[in-house]
Amino acid sequence: MHLPDGDRAPTHALVLGHGAGGGIDSPDLLAATAAATAAGVTVALVEQPYRVAGRRSPAPAAHLDAAWTTIVGRLREHGLNGMAVVTGGRSSGARVACRTATVTGSVGVLCLAFPLQPPARTGGARAPDRLAELDAVTVPTLVVQGTRDRFGMPPPGPQRTVSAVAGDHGLKSDLPAVGEAIAVWLALIGLTAG
Repeated sequence: MHLPDGDRAPTHALVLGHGAGGGIDSPDLLAATAAATAAGVTVALVEQPYRVAGRRSPAPAAHLDAAWTTIVGRLREHGLNGMAVVTGGRSSGARVACRTATVTGSVGVLCLAFPLQPPARTGGARAPDRLAELDAVTVPTLVVQGTRDRFGMPPPGPQRTVSAVAGDHGLKSDLPAVGEAIAVWLALIGLTAG
């Protein structure tokens, strides 16, 4: 748990999950943590159970979603009592947060490097895009996406802000821009200590 800067008791929390191939120490998750805590928001970085168990390959989507829902529920009971919670993550973690936003009671969703369109395999057809997962989210959503992300650029939507930053799917090229986009969005949706 990363507590916010300052003396005021936090009233908002950000719960973030990692991508399929990485952990909670990815640079964009750390930039998001720094931006949120500077804005007065508590941050919980969540390692999916398959990673805790030492496996590298992610579990099926239904298992990821069930684990995430359970973890967010436990965090709400122990440590985030009464806080408004934004959920999110990077890449596959962003997809999980989108799919579970309603059941976790999220007041917002933060997507770092949302994998909109899986690249085609050599000689194969392109997989369907995942825009429906983003479109299903009914709360304010921020997508921070690299301008050269091989998974594509999601469009803005009625509740969705898309912030394009220099870089690819790793979002490592301009971490200050990642943090700034998050700080601006948190203020925009009223989730900063003021």
